[in-house]
Amino acid sequence: MNFQDLHELLRVELLRRIERGTLTGSRLAQQAGFQQAHISNFLNRKRSLSLEGLDRVLASQNLTIDQILPLDITAAQSPIPTQTSDPIEIVPVVSPSAAMDEARISPSAIIETIQVSASRLHDNRARPSARHAHWQRFLAIRADTQQSAAMAPLVSPGAIAVLDRHYNSLAPYRAHQPTLYAVRCGAALLLRFVDFDEGRLILRPYSRDFPVQLLPLATHETPADYIVGRVCLVFSEL
Repeated sequence: MNFQDLHELLRVELLRRIERGTLTGSRLAQQAGFQQAHISNFLNRKRSLSLEGLDRVLASQNLTIDQILPLDITAAQSPIPTQTSDPIEIVPVVSPSAAMDEARISPSAIIETIQVSASRLHDNRARPSARHAHWQRFLAIRADTQQSAAMAPLVSPGAIAVLDRHYNSLAPYRAHQPTLYAVRCGAALLLRFVDFDEGRLILRPYSRDFPVQLLPLATHETPADYIVGRVCLVFSEL
């Protein structure tokens, strides 16, 4: 995570607040002590903020850096820890179709495995739907090019995304932060931020080069029918 990535995370959060009507560009400029044109250029990626400016914007919105980090990102040469006193749990890496459809992962469906500290997994809060409550909880997928491009730089090509399939709720996992989900979209599994409005799931990429997608729900369907799980960890190779 570098300074530019931090800019992008803050920009996404501010734009989310503006889209929801809880903030305007002029109000943000007034609260942070900037000219409106300066804030507009920042929101439209035409200029960056200084470190002092970044602090002023965060303070004006009662935000901290921890609050705008959307998930636990681990950058490592290998997702397998080499030294730890914490018990290790083996997590299977499977295909997107297996992640979506298999309640219990069969040995034949396992592509590879990774080792993750047990505390990092089981410290996660669960909000399972009735359908998924008895599914195998933790598994992982490797992000393909399309998934990683839509969520760059949060998810890099080939990154391993660990899914908590016992979190199928749209309740924010952390206050004032978007939650990254694995979502069923036809035959594809997408990694997206998700909102729900007027009977539709709103699938938001991190990269502004990708469009927002609307997923209409039938009258008998709920968001949990499409939310495979929450992305709780991402392991990116350097």
